[in-house]
Amino acid sequence: MIQLSQLPVRYGKVPLRVARGHFATNHSHINYYIDITFNKTRLSEAKDTARELVAHFINNTPVDTVLCLDGTSMIGTWVAEELTKTGFRTINAHQTIYVVEPEHSNNSMILLRDNVQQMVRGKHVLVMMASCTTGFTAKRAIEAITYYGGYVAGIAAVYRAVDEVEGYPVRSVYSVSDIPDYESYDSRDCPYCKQGVKLDALVNSYGYSAL
Repeated sequence: MIQLSQLPVRYGKVPLRVARGHFATNHSHINYYIDITFNKTRLSEAKDTARELVAHFINNTPVDTVLCLDGTSMIGTWVAEELTKTGFRTINAHQTIYVVEPEHSNNSMILLRDNVQQMVRGKHVLVMMASCTTGFTAKRAIEAITYYGGYVAGIAAVYRAVDEVEGYPVRSVYSVSDIPDYESYDSRDCPYCKQGVKLDALVNSYGYSAL
């Protein structure tokens, strides 16, 4: 079990829970694990997170669909609600916002079944993520939206370590500036590994598995 703590930074009612150590993701090694469990699963925190995210949108690009990755469908639903309340106009026939959670192939490609593709084709799609650290997953989402005939409306994440992906700005509640000593390394160049420091856990957007 790794030890989580809340950092003193807070935006609105959304706390930032982290653990410091040596962690491995699918794409890199990092020295902080950002825990977003309650943001995704607790109704009140999901709603507060969505409000903070929507407040960071500075453009008026219409949003027709929220593509929820990393198990963020609850946050995505509240984002859709907040966007509707704040007057973001949709352009689809039903004048509503779709909330879609895609499938993934064995090689992590995003898949949309025929009955879901209509919610992306010709629509402005907002990518909703738990965290955007390397930009790899966001790139896959951008590729999928383009492949299925949609338009990328933007990228939203609870936490981000990059400012943009493929030219699209990443909006977030928290960023790497809130954790000044956050580091991300290619696994082949990780200084902790070179020093013989063992991994504390394997982590991804769904949680962690202690080693």
